[in-house]
Amino acid sequence: MDVVVNCTGLSALKLGGVEDQNMLPIRGQTVLVRNEANVMCSSSGTDDGVEEVCYLMQRAVGGGTLLGGSYQRGNWDSQLDPSLAVRIMKRAVDLCPALTGGKGIEHLDIIRHGVGLRPYRHGGTRIEKEKIDGVWTVHNYGHGGFGYQSSYGCSQKAVRLVKETLTPRLRH
Repeated sequence: MDVVVNCTGLSALKLGGVEDQNMLPIRGQTVLVRNEANVMCSSSGTDDGVEEVCYLMQRAVGGGTLLGGSYQRGNWDSQLDPSLAVRIMKRAVDLCPALTGGKGIEHLDIIRHGVGLRPYRHGGTRIEKEKIDGVWTVHNYGHGGFGYQSSYGCSQKAVRLVKETLTPRLRH
C-alpha cells in the first residue's frame, strides 16, 4: 500500500494509529419545510441559550427552506429533540413571518427533521501527512459544520499531500 487517505470524521477519535482526542461532535438539528421564505437570514444569538442558533436557508428550485438550529458541543445524541424542533420553528417564524403568511408555526409544511453530528476538532481541521506503521497517511477531517463549504480547498490540499508522498516512488 502506497498511501492511505483518512477522512473518517468523528471516527478519527477511535481509529487505530490515529486516536485523535481533539475530536468531538457538534450536534446540529434542523427542520426542512416546504414553505418558501424568499430570503436567507440568520441571527447570531437566541434567548434560548448559546447552543441554539436561528437561520433560514431557502433551497434552490422549490426545495423548501431549511430552518435551524443548534450547535451543541460534545452532544452525541442523534435522536430528534421535539422541544428543540418547536423552538427552531418559532424562532424562524418570528424572524421571518412571511414564511407562514403571519399565521404561526402550525402553518409550516414539514418535510422532515434532521439531526447530525458534525465532526469538530479542537485546534482546527487536520490536513497533514504522517507515517503510521510505515505507511504514509494523509489526514483530512475535523471540519465541524463547514465540511461542505471547505470541501474543495481541503480536498485540493489533501491531493497535494498525496502527490508529495508518491513523488519519490514515481521517479524510480
